[in-house]
Formats: sequence, structure tokens, C-alpha cells
Amino acid sequence: QVQLVESGGGLVQAGGSLRLSCAAAGRDFSSYVMGWFRQAPGKEREFVAAVSYGGGRTYYADSVKGRFTISRDNAKNTVYLQMNSLKPEDTAVYYCAANRAYGQKGVSDYNYWGQGTQVTVSS
Repeated sequence: QVQLVESGGGLVQAGGSLRLSCAAAGRDFSSYVMGWFRQAPGKEREFVAAVSYGGGRTYYADSVKGRFTISRDNAKNTVYLQMNSLKPEDTAVYYCAANRAYGQKGVSDYNYWGQGTQVTVSS
């Protein structure tokens, strides 16, 4: 099992940047694919980005491609989401998640979840 705790959310103006962190506790962090999801009020939770076990491969939702960057530091058991050029439509609770298989984007594909961190982008 792995326990996940997100941090780094906050309020930022449109065009600004934030970096989210997700610290993992438990064994074998490097054996998990790590992902970020988000959920806006009244909407379903949606995939944002994911990074492979060693960090060498990444994939993104089209809505964030070119603006967001996911990375991980296995020595620190931490995954990051650098968010640039933020837009009001990026406002959501952002969740960190883990699963064993690469290439998946579905909420049900991920086994472990953090509690979420709020990101609010003002116009």
C-alpha cells in the first residue's frame, strides 16, 4: 500500500504558476505509476497527467499539454505537478493517485488516492 499527501495548492491569478507536490509513504514508490487528477465543482474527476515508474515517460490531458509538467523524485518519494499559464478553468481540487500499470487515465484504474489540494485561479 501507499499513502499519499498533496500540498502546494492555493489562489493564483490567471497566467500565474503553482507547483503541487505529493509525498508518498509506504513501500516501493518506484513500482507505481503516479498520476494527477482534478475535480471542479459539479464535474466529474478527470485525468490531468501521469508519469512512469522511473520518470522517463509522461502523458497529459490535451487541456493541459504544454502548460503542465509532471515529474517525480523516487529518492524523495515525491511526485510534482508544475502548472504554468494557469487559466480560471484550471480551478479544481487536485488529487494525486497511484497505480501499477502505465498508460491508464481512468479514475477506476488508480488504486490509491490522496485527500486533494485546492487550486483556485482568478481571472
